[in-house]
Amino acid sequence: MSEELLEEALTAAAAPGIRFADVRLFVHYRMEYLSLRNGTPENFSFGDEPGIGVRALGPHGWGFASTTHFDRAAVREVGKEAARLARRPSGPTSEIPFLPEKDSPRAGEYRTAPRIDPFSMPLEEKVALLSEAEARMHVGPEIKSARAEMSAWQEEKYYRSTEGASYHSSITHVGAGIVAQALSEGESQRRSYPNSFGGNFGQGGFEIIHAMDLVGQAERVGREAVELLSAPTAPEGTMNLVLSSDQLSLQVHESVGHATELDRVLAYEAGFAGTSFLQPEHVGKLRYGSPLMNIVADATVPGAMGTFGWDDEGTPAQSTPIVTGGILSGFLSSREMAARLGSSRSGGTVRGDGPLRMPIIRMTNVNLLPGDHSREELFREAKNGIYMETNVSWSIDDKRLNFQFGTEVGRLIENGELTQLVRNPIYSGMTPEFWGSLSATGDESTYHVWGLPNCGKGQPTQVMRVAHGAPLGLFRGVRVRGAK
Repeated sequence: MSEELLEEALTAAAAPGIRFADVRLFVHYRMEYLSLRNGTPENFSFGDEPGIGVRALGPHGWGFASTTHFDRAAVREVGKEAARLARRPSGPTSEIPFLPEKDSPRAGEYRTAPRIDPFSMPLEEKVALLSEAEARMHVGPEIKSARAEMSAWQEEKYYRSTEGASYHSSITHVGAGIVAQALSEGESQRRSYPNSFGGNFGQGGFEIIHAMDLVGQAERVGREAVELLSAPTAPEGTMNLVLSSDQLSLQVHESVGHATELDRVLAYEAGFAGTSFLQPEHVGKLRYGSPLMNIVADATVPGAMGTFGWDDEGTPAQSTPIVTGGILSGFLSSREMAARLGSSRSGGTVRGDGPLRMPIIRMTNVNLLPGDHSREELFREAKNGIYMETNVSWSIDDKRLNFQFGTEVGRLIENGELTQLVRNPIYSGMTPEFWGSLSATGDESTYHVWGLPNCGKGQPTQVMRVAHGAPLGLFRGVRVRGAK
């Protein structure tokens, strides 16, 4: 039946005047979210939104239409509507550039192979694990709130295009996390594991959550939240800064990932998501950071949230250099935006949030590559300064230039050793200046790929699951202060 519906929609979209059309049919687009707070179920959400979305490229513009009805008449009308919108006379008078994708395989399959299917696993088992982890965070009366949560998504999709591309993918993502909130004498502190804002996420099954050992980590999380209540405020000044892998991954996301989305660079997202301080002519010329800064957008990383077989316009997954030796070397691109830049091929970074949204440029796995310093060597090189771990707040302007980030926890670095715990640390800067201060990166032992399930972009807003790999990083001469 899927083959018939795909063919029906594609045939209807490939009308006279249409240069290119493609169809994405979602058999499943489902999610599950569970959370418990203070021993009580807080949120149990389940959903599945199958559907079909059709794009068509006319002489001067795109058309997109979608439906959740799986019958031949409905998908035929969706194909016709996409073609009609693509041929409408309004819009630019010049032809939209669009790169062909002729050299890749015409057919294929990409599939996650979860060892423990989160959607088949009994609900009682998932609730029991979250309940035990949540209970163990209550280490004392100062813990006023503790929450344990997990999420799972499954996307099963068929793709067809007028170029003859035919792909099938089935991708499963999971993640979980715990957080303790402590309160005493008007001071509030929180501690999260394995990361803030829901935890950590990856491609696979519930075995990923088991490996996190939420129950085993819960008491430590609670104790650290309590310890932060009496810790001194982080110092203020310009100093050496070591960022944890999780915090550095968010820095990559905000100041590199979004800044190098080519639709933002070309001002196609200016009305909502913002623009970028970068320009097309900066490739190969602009110094983004120090020579130690090497970043790639890699959709082939095993087990990462931004990994797939093909993007949502039929371009195979690939690894694209973004910053090489501190110099801007590429952008996240689509077949249209790459053509506008004069590139020979798309970077394969187009995805849509389900069947009802037009695919747009999105991050894949945008990773800062590791260096050669062990954890101990990196702190010895820092000598004196501050270490910050686990994000609690962030702010960055719509050009991705001026920023401020706060973390849950900090520790002073004295004579190359981590010493006193400090609370409410904040660092700020400007993107090229900050990355230019990168003076050492951790080795593979400090490197981790962190999943981010809720990257927002577009209008209407689309939410995408992406990932970022990062080691520890040492930055010199960074502005630091403690929030009062």
